[in-house]
Amino acid sequence: MNWHSSDHFAPLMLVMGGQEKYRLVSSLREVAETLIGEWQSEDGEEYMAAVKICLDAIHGKLSAQEARDAPIRAADEAGIPVIRVVH
Repeated sequence: MNWHSSDHFAPLMLVMGGQEKYRLVSSLREVAETLIGEWQSEDGEEYMAAVKICLDAIHGKLSAQEARDAPIRAADEAGIPVIRVVH
């Protein structure tokens, strides 16, 4: 899978703190950047699972849908509101 592509990845809007309050995530690359560089809490089980799932999807071992679902669960764990875009 091309991790820069958003062909099979329905966008998510994460309502985060900091300078960029709203973070649009529409590709595996953006999921990885958000999880690694902007996540508010890096110690939850769902967070750790989301990082692994994202890396597995980048390497073609999992689907983009699985990679999309993982940060939703991590956001729920961290108390980060998510606005889901439905295709």
